[in-house]
Amino acid sequence: MCKDRNLLPEDFPLSLAESRLRPRQLFYRGTLPPKDATGIAMVGTRRPSRNAQELCRRLVNSLKGTNAVVVSGLAQGIDSFCHQAALEAGVKTIAVIAQGLEAPLTAERAELAKKIVAAGGAILTEYQGNTPSYKGTFPARNRIISGLSKTVVLVQSKEKGGAMITADYCLQESKLLLAVPGEFDNETAQGPNLYLDQGKAKPVFRPESLRLLAGLPLVKSEAPSLRQLEKCGCNISPEAAGFFHRFNGFRKTFSEIQEECNFKIGNILAILTELEIAGLVQTSDNLQFYFNGSD
Repeated sequence: MCKDRNLLPEDFPLSLAESRLRPRQLFYRGTLPPKDATGIAMVGTRRPSRNAQELCRRLVNSLKGTNAVVVSGLAQGIDSFCHQAALEAGVKTIAVIAQGLEAPLTAERAELAKKIVAAGGAILTEYQGNTPSYKGTFPARNRIISGLSKTVVLVQSKEKGGAMITADYCLQESKLLLAVPGEFDNETAQGPNLYLDQGKAKPVFRPESLRLLAGLPLVKSEAPSLRQLEKCGCNISPEAAGFFHRFNGFRKTFSEIQEECNFKIGNILAILTELEIAGLVQTSDNLQFYFNGSD
């Protein structure tokens, strides 16, 4: 493994340096993400449902081609599923642990940690050396997971648990909280359903929509660009180009688009049609529009 290193607060990765949840110190093993990367925390129960692994795989796969870094806690269950899915999808991932880097991990978690580092990710902690984990270090670990992230995704959880603590930290900093709804009698869906019912979280009905819900545009190598379209003879009007630059990477309802611009309904429809033909907007119901491309 790589040599363990410590960081000054101003050098903390992702959004942690600006977070009021940041720790006083941070130690890491591996490779830190670039400064333009975006942390997406994916958290949940240690005892997930039978379809949880596939759910995590589909959620993470939706982030392919973006600058997202999957952030989680290396625990069994949802955390490990998300880290593993990131490794399989080629998405960078960071694990935040509640113990020192030299403290022993279980065999499965130790192997996963090695794979994360080997794939260009990192293991982070605020605890030195062989400091062991105990009850109080896990909520502290959860605040760092939230602090690193632009968005927190509550995948599966009971009404009480570490994932709910991470979600609460997310809400404290007014960040975006997303939750995967589940069946009313499923214990692992009680946490997400509660926060959805209370209006604290926004729903992820389709795992493939996560990228757009989180406002993550595709990087240039993955997405069509205006310049590429022009080379192919597809010329976009100035109005359509302006729309694209304004909403790229986001999902917007027609009402939201109306509220955010001063165009007449007919003009908006014409622009959306133009962008859809160019492959820069997708919609399945003509109610929600996914803006998807590179600048």
